[in-house]
Amino acid sequence: MTTMSEDHDIPTRGSSGDEGGWFAASARPSPAGSGAARTAPAAQTTDSGRTRERPLTPTPEPHPADGVEAVPLPPVAVPSAAEIELIQQTLAEIEPVANAVTSHFYSLLFVRNPQLRDLFPAAMDTQRDRLFRALLTTARHAGNPAVLTSYLSGLGRGHRKYGTRAEYYPVLGECLLGALERFAHFTWSPAAETAWVKAYTLISQIMIDAAAVDEQRAPASWQAEVVSHERRSSDTAVITLRTDQPYAFRAGQYTSIETPWWPRVWRHYSFAGAPRSDGLITLHVKAVPAGWVSGALVNRAQPGDVVRLGGPAGTMTVNHRSENGLLCLGGGTGIAPIKAMIEEVAEYGRRRLFDVFYGARSAHELYDLETMRQLEAEHSWLSVHPVVGDGCPVRASVLTGQVPDVIRGSGHWSGHDGYVSGPPGMIRSGIDALRDVGIPQERIRHDALDELAFAGD
Repeated sequence: MTTMSEDHDIPTRGSSGDEGGWFAASARPSPAGSGAARTAPAAQTTDSGRTRERPLTPTPEPHPADGVEAVPLPPVAVPSAAEIELIQQTLAEIEPVANAVTSHFYSLLFVRNPQLRDLFPAAMDTQRDRLFRALLTTARHAGNPAVLTSYLSGLGRGHRKYGTRAEYYPVLGECLLGALERFAHFTWSPAAETAWVKAYTLISQIMIDAAAVDEQRAPASWQAEVVSHERRSSDTAVITLRTDQPYAFRAGQYTSIETPWWPRVWRHYSFAGAPRSDGLITLHVKAVPAGWVSGALVNRAQPGDVVRLGGPAGTMTVNHRSENGLLCLGGGTGIAPIKAMIEEVAEYGRRRLFDVFYGARSAHELYDLETMRQLEAEHSWLSVHPVVGDGCPVRASVLTGQVPDVIRGSGHWSGHDGYVSGPPGMIRSGIDALRDVGIPQERIRHDALDELAFAGD
């Protein structure tokens, strides 16, 4: 996962998140254009010695989880298997020119509808990337209604904070089809156009329905005052917030934040603790190079400042119905949601083996190790294994190497559910490592927004 505690946008793992504005708010778009169809390749590989299928790219899969509510499929036409193939062929063709496609989409949108420009951030670089990644994710799972409705329901709820309204969707659909027609020279055809109209109608209607349901029970956003700001290192801060209205979430989820210094720029950060009786929310934030929001939160925010929160999102939550132990891999500030999960398991009151491999490049970057050690001392079922990559542990109990490699050398973990949280590269290698030690894909949870839809800066 791009850890949600760093300055990145996604979800999740396709989640119930409010991740990025690839549609700033469906109805039925009008047709647009024609052309000659060609075929596009779609190769698959398998794990060595395994029969499980991998995705076409190393993108982590959306994973419906406990407590994540998805709206039902709306009564609109669903693309057939042949139409889904046409959609994926179009995406395969335009992937090499994704930046040009999405730039053209937004050019059409803002020229035809200049009033919508205010819904988007001033700098559109990240926005362009989000659009194509979200399209890839949605098209890849167009034939899986459970995953699709979970993922898109989250997007629909999350888009409320942007000021998105249902009437925007047809306009967006027309611009999307116009951009596809211009750049999909070989795969665009009347049949492909029909497939995209069906897909977009389904996608947008799910998002509209989810937003309408959510509007009846929650605000579009919350105001949150910074109560405390603790620097743990030169680039990492622990920030505590008090919201203006009750804010319900689960351990393992994340929120989105807009600061007063960068209006309309939202970034995601994991909750670093389970829900508290006093309603306070704690986040771990690491400032990354050129990270607008993370830099402001770490270096500029102070008690008394007010930020804006989107709704809670994410599916990296504990399955309390499972009898399995929990094996968690956390890199850097990716330890934040794992810490929250420990607190929730402790509060839930049922003992389950809980092993945490907490990794960082160097010992000083294990900024929350003492807190994790304290939790380990309080709970006999919890084991914390610090791992540093530079080969210079601060104590004998700290392991060296990369967390995925350490996991592979630690035995068989088929009796556990797997969780992974950290930088993008660690997510990809961590998922492979969890599979290699015996945990099936359906029991691995993570939030990987950079791959699914929403890389941030």
